Amino acid sequence: MKFTQTTLGAYIIELEPRQDDRGQLVRSWSQDEFEKAGLPLNLVQGYISTTLKKGTMRGIHYRVDEPYVAQLTKCIAGSYFEVIVDLRKTSKNYKQWEGFVMKAKDEKLLYTPNGFGHAVLTLADNTIYMNYYSEFYDPKVESGIRFDDPAFNIKWPASVEIVSEKDSTWADYK
Repeated sequence: MKFTQTTLGAYIIELEPRQDDRGQLVRSWSQDEFEKAGLPLNLVQGYISTTLKKGTMRGIHYRVDEPYVAQLTKCIAGSYFEVIVDLRKTSKNYKQWEGFVMKAKDEKLLYTPNGFGHAVLTLADNTIYMNYYSEFYDPKVESGIRFDDPAFNIKWPASVEIVSEKDSTWADYK
């Protein structure tokens, strides 16, 4: 695994596929390699998300008790644009965002540390991705940011066509 830190402190992790005549094997998680990279991460819950249509928005989600949790994501099929927003009020990067095009064929992970909001906009039909979290989901502390909130001015690479009612009605971020 090759760890490359991003501008806001997340990491792109390039995986190292091994191929032979049977196919391919890719190690997608190695706690010891994350610890060697200075990223202790205790994963406690995971999801696989299937999104049928290009232009579907999921997020921007975060937690109000401790703005979201550390997470690890990977595109399994299709592609998407993944956005992280720094919500750590003491950070020099507070309210800044970064976006990453994630494709299944690239064999990359995105590690997002504690304190960030997170969203995915699908760039292809039938996109599948996995995400693992360092804390359990708790709807009592979940909150969100609209994809078009003027406080962030996120530049999406494709039009947002489908958004859940919950994600389209968050109040402006203060």
